[in-house]
Parts: sequence; structure tokens; C-alpha cells
Amino acid sequence: MDFRIMGMDSPLFSTLQHMMDTSEDTNNSYNAPTRTFVRDAKAMAATPADVKEYPNSYVFVIDMPGLKSGDIKVQVEDDNVLTISGERKRDEEKEGAKYVRMERRVGKFMRKFALPENANTDSISAVCQDGVLTVTVEKLPPPEPKKPKTIEVKIA
Repeated sequence: MDFRIMGMDSPLFSTLQHMMDTSEDTNNSYNAPTRTFVRDAKAMAATPADVKEYPNSYVFVIDMPGLKSGDIKVQVEDDNVLTISGERKRDEEKEGAKYVRMERRVGKFMRKFALPENANTDSISAVCQDGVLTVTVEKLPPPEPKKPKTIEVKIA
């Protein structure tokens, strides 16, 4: 875009135009997301989850049809990030068979959840039943209210 055509030939606009012109010439690869970021973003977008809060726990529910427990990894990172990941692999093709349609998702999946401060990361359970993974994170008991501290008064 030429700012001078628009009647804007101030030094500021010419500097902006120069910056725009040179930015097109330079390699923009430093602005492009890495392959790892793109892969992780796709994996997270393709892994829907329900999150429920109960009086004593948080429950994360994720559909994982056809996966075995060895295909699923549940971890706590950085003391407060629940990470659920794994990989769904394509069935081995039998000789003579070919796909007519492929709609089931295969590949890596991942979800990350920032846990609240009252999440007890030492008390987490994960159960996969009928293709549904349920991860339960117990809550820490509420802190007890501080009792007033009584100081003994001495007579000098």
C-alpha cells in the first residue's frame, strides 16, 4: 500500500511504509508456529472433555474409544497442570483389505488443564471404562480458620 497515493506523505507514514515493505522481503519464518506447536494444538482441539466440580473433587471426563490403559498417560506437570495424553493407532491392515472411507481419528491426543489451588495433586485417580476416561482430582480440605493466639501477660 502506498501512503503517498492516499495523500499521506508525512515522515511517519513513509517510515511505516518502509517497515511494511521490508517486512514482506524478510523471511517470516520466525513468526510461524513450530511443527510441535501445531501438532499439539491439533491434538488438543481434537480431544473434547467435560469437567465437573463436586463438593470434594474435580472430575475430568474424556471419550477414548478403543484405547487400552497403556495408550493413555495421565500426569501432573509444574505442580498444577493435569496433562492427559496418548496415541490412537490405526489397526493393522489385513492383506487384501483397503480403506473405502477413513473417518475415525488416529494419532496423538493431548489435553492440559490448570488445576485450582485447592486441588490435591497427591490424590488423583484415573479409570477408563467402556471407552470413557474419568480422572478424579480430590480437593484439599479448606484451611482451618486461624485461632487467636493468647499471649501470657507476666507481671514484672
